[in-house]
Amino acid sequence: MTSRELVLRTLSHEKVNRLPRDLWTVPYMNFHRQDELDRIANMYPMDIVGMNEFHYGKSRYLKGEMYRLGRYTDEFGAEWKVTEDGVAGEVKNPIIKTAQDLDNYRIPWEILDEAVFAGQNNAYKESDKYILGQTFVRPFERMQFLMGTEELFIQIATEDTMFMRLREMLHEFELKNMELIASQANDGVAFMDDWGSQVSLLISPAAWRKYFKPMYKEYCDIAHSKGKNVFFHSDGYTEAIIGDLIEIGVNALNTQLFCMDIEALGEKYAGKIAFWGELDRQRILPFGSTDDVRQSVRRLTNALIKKKQSGLIAQLSWETVTPFENVEAAYDEFSKV
Repeated sequence: MTSRELVLRTLSHEKVNRLPRDLWTVPYMNFHRQDELDRIANMYPMDIVGMNEFHYGKSRYLKGEMYRLGRYTDEFGAEWKVTEDGVAGEVKNPIIKTAQDLDNYRIPWEILDEAVFAGQNNAYKESDKYILGQTFVRPFERMQFLMGTEELFIQIATEDTMFMRLREMLHEFELKNMELIASQANDGVAFMDDWGSQVSLLISPAAWRKYFKPMYKEYCDIAHSKGKNVFFHSDGYTEAIIGDLIEIGVNALNTQLFCMDIEALGEKYAGKIAFWGELDRQRILPFGSTDDVRQSVRRLTNALIKKKQSGLIAQLSWETVTPFENVEAAYDEFSKV
């Protein structure tokens, strides 16, 4: 069974001979621990890969070097401050503060208009991996970067016209973004927005359903119309909207399961959506023992794979302080399922 077949069967909740593997890393790992990444790749080859023969066009706003100490300006004009080499940093100076700022703001359409897919068709044909088209579709977070989190939350609660206008501007861009990536040679497309705190959704589920669920459904519809699976990532406690994500067509969900009642999630959602990982990257992976890691893997597989039914991807995130031994132990334990 090829990697592609393995992932496709997992997304269809069919039995597989092993769980498909996926690994996320922060840029810090490539800067400082590349040898360890190479060792894991040799020991446990990944089944899901990105579109290597692709890059977006260069934005008019982009300045500086992402993930390096200091400041940089991202593709949409948000200014970031990085305090740790290899980590994303934070937006410290929102650029849309008034209605006039919004009037003057221009969406960087050149990112999509000048995108390059050189060799992607051949790369797809020559690979037996599951190729996932990673978009940067993330409207909720993008609005936070541009307006500031506190201001955005106030505007959502008060249904401010600035929020409504920026939402529509970004949604128009994201629809074209999704259409672009879903039309390429890949098996699935991914998008994201971090919706959860440690204990709840960041806004009310009712507001999420009113303002964001319809947008997300359009993204899913575009992907499915092109024959592609939909992968969605959201950090934090997201239980309140998992049923909604299933309803609109998300095929695989990556979320912080260890913030929630994993067993209850398994009872309610196993067989309805594929869980795209993940292990606890806040406590267990970085600071637990290898025994802790193995126990957490067993907890996930026991809760989320009912009666040997598939639907779980062995995904984890390798953060800056996570020891090699814990990553190795996780994939070794996943391989026993």
